[in-house]
Amino acid sequence: MLASPLADVRQALHAQRDAAIQTWRRQPRSDLLLHRLSASADEALRRLLILKPLPEGATLAAVGGYGRGELYPGSDVDVLILLACEPDASGTQRIQDFVAALWDLGLHAAHSVRTLEQCLHMAREDVTVQTAVLEARRLAGNAELMRTLEERLRAELDPARFFLAKRAEMQRRHAHFQDTPYALEPNCKESPGALRDLHLLQWVSRAAGYGDRWTAIMRSGLITVAQLRALRRAQAAFRRLRVELHLLTGRAEDRLRFDLQPALAAIYGFQPTRHRQASELLMQRYYWAAHVISQLTDMLMRAIEEDLFAPAGPAIALDGDFCIVHGRLDLRREDALERNPSLIFRAFLHVQQHESLDGMRAGLLRALWHARGAIDAQFRRNPVNRRLFLRILMQRRGAARALRDMSRLNILPRYLPAFRRIVGLMQHDLFHAYTVDEHTLRLISLLDRCADDRHSHEYPLASQLMAGLERPWVLTIAALFHDIAKGRGGDHANRGAQLARDFCASHRVGAHASDLVHFLVREHLSLSRVAQKQDLSDPEVIHAFAARVGDRERLQTLYLLTMADIRATSPRTWNTWKGKLLDELYQKADIVLGGERPDARAIVAQRMQIAARETQALGVTSAQREALWQSLDITYFLRHETHEISWHLKQLAARLHDEAPVVRARVVGRDEALQVLVYTPDRKDLFASICAYFERETLSIQEARIHTTRNGWALDSFIVLHTHHAVRYDTLIGTVQRELAAHLQRHEIDQKAGRDAPRRARPASRKRTAMRQAQVFPLAPGIALTPGTRGEDWTLSIVCADRPGLLHMLARILADHGIRLKMAKIHTLGERAEDVFIIDGTLLDHLPGRLQLERALLNALAP
Repeated sequence: MLASPLADVRQALHAQRDAAIQTWRRQPRSDLLLHRLSASADEALRRLLILKPLPEGATLAAVGGYGRGELYPGSDVDVLILLACEPDASGTQRIQDFVAALWDLGLHAAHSVRTLEQCLHMAREDVTVQTAVLEARRLAGNAELMRTLEERLRAELDPARFFLAKRAEMQRRHAHFQDTPYALEPNCKESPGALRDLHLLQWVSRAAGYGDRWTAIMRSGLITVAQLRALRRAQAAFRRLRVELHLLTGRAEDRLRFDLQPALAAIYGFQPTRHRQASELLMQRYYWAAHVISQLTDMLMRAIEEDLFAPAGPAIALDGDFCIVHGRLDLRREDALERNPSLIFRAFLHVQQHESLDGMRAGLLRALWHARGAIDAQFRRNPVNRRLFLRILMQRRGAARALRDMSRLNILPRYLPAFRRIVGLMQHDLFHAYTVDEHTLRLISLLDRCADDRHSHEYPLASQLMAGLERPWVLTIAALFHDIAKGRGGDHANRGAQLARDFCASHRVGAHASDLVHFLVREHLSLSRVAQKQDLSDPEVIHAFAARVGDRERLQTLYLLTMADIRATSPRTWNTWKGKLLDELYQKADIVLGGERPDARAIVAQRMQIAARETQALGVTSAQREALWQSLDITYFLRHETHEISWHLKQLAARLHDEAPVVRARVVGRDEALQVLVYTPDRKDLFASICAYFERETLSIQEARIHTTRNGWALDSFIVLHTHHAVRYDTLIGTVQRELAAHLQRHEIDQKAGRDAPRRARPASRKRTAMRQAQVFPLAPGIALTPGTRGEDWTLSIVCADRPGLLHMLARILADHGIRLKMAKIHTLGERAEDVFIIDGTLLDHLPGRLQLERALLNALAP
């Protein structure tokens, strides 16, 4: 039990905190709350020092956010115990007693104990420590010692070195959050455009001699009055949000997790609309504030950098309106943009056309920020501005950077009102990791990267195609509009295509280029859907897709847009197998569009001829070959490429009559995936059994080709990826061959053992994120059962939230209903599964049977 005096301090502390929070509830002024919480902690610590005194001559100081007087409800109380010299045993005991009492008070305390010299040494070695000590605020104790520390820190502070260190620290922090303020679960303290960026501006401004208060920074000329107002509004918004997060969760929670967003939206009073959830409106407010902070962080950091390293010097005239100062673009007259708003676009065009330029000077950025208000309907109708904007899009390189900079300065959303509607628009589809506008800009950046010869090794086919395009800028326009109609309901591709056509008409884009842009926006999902959901070994699939595309230019540009679109959705959406499927569809469609139309029998004859020649050289006899091939039908040869047929024949030639299962594996491509062959007597639960094994070994099936021979054996082929991306597939071959064969030797699978089998292991943070998103923004499972093109089989399409054991569960349901699987394409986009199965079975011959299967699947997939 606490001693009475300590209990009194604790009671008073909590009473003051509760009173401050109650006042906040009535009038949510974050600056007042943070001050009151800091003041209550100050008083408690001073009273505690009377009960638990520190060693003689010591100083107690507040550091970090507490030192700034910004104590949030769940934040740590960071304190520094500053000593003149190392403490003796008695002094050490006093410090220990004081620190223990901090926890007895119920304070979330983080403390450090250092001598003056230790503080100075650590500040020299670590800019984080230096920053914390620079913000130190004396609470009690030796004032002279504190004064000495402050004076020596100021004397040793090198503004240029401090700036470079803090900028590098910021860049590392931003990289940790994918360099975007537009993540779907941002951190309101550490993400780009969040509170930490504001702290950074105050730190470097103070070190450079501009002061650490916004008014002082404004008087120095680094920001204008309008920017000061915008900064303060954004800061107030972030402070309130962080307070609400701490109060809602009862801890120092700074991430806007999916499961917290609806509750926060209710606290703010947001109401859902026809097409938008309340939480989406809340997050759009967040992105507005983050956008403002990101804008002004760029400008202020650039202004301070120029002051420290490249103050204004001789200007080299570029034309009558622009000049170059220290390698950066600037205005020759401060009022140039006010006199001629068309210079807004000319500024961006100059940066594109002069590759040696290191962007724009801070003064020009500030002028552009203020000039954004001139972009109105008259500006948008001006033919000069339309020509300039189109020229920006048509530059061979640099369009991505120009559009991102224009977006950051609020120029792009004002010029394209349709784009403004997608700024900060969230996508709760379980695979997009960014807002619509951020995804669009990342897509355009990837296209720019493909056009850069320095990155041709990253995207070999894409770089080759890009280099051959006569009008690559068509892709930039299509990318800008491909998702621009999201959030309006209905088919966003068709709506976006119409908006793109209107843009092309108003900007005098030629008829051919306009038609191509319209096609790309309308069809931007078609290539990925065919590649990842249909049977690419079926000539009819390839012919139908080629007919839909029409010509090679459309195919090339559609491939480029699709590849960049998938890569830009999320850091984890793309994998080499998806890339291989896109490449395969492109190459096969290109052959058809080139005039070749081989029929199925010609394809089979060619594959059999090549496979026979290859395997004969490997020692396979004609008798062995005929024994296997006589048990196979034409479908097998259509669904497997020549190299796969040869591999199967080589592995099975001498083991056609073995009673034990034959399992063989090999690496696909350059260690891109593992291909697994299974040859064993068929049974209805075989696919489910194989799924159970792969699930247990954290191998994710990407594609399954299921074939039953005429004598009742299963000849199945799988492409699998390991959930741990860094694994070497050649090290798995022996294990998979041995263990899967042993697994399949069991005559029956115990259903309970299958249900209890270890499930696919994913990184814990990703699993929690997926569960939160799926629970708060559930994806209603969708099932489509349609007859195949030849009437021999059925196509089952399933869209649902991904989950551990999903494929195994689906396989069990199909087996239980007597459904035979011919092929499966497993398509996972982030946490969204879009799987396609080619199936047959007597149950499917009648409508009641099909409805029975659909009900069973829907019941199993229900969230």
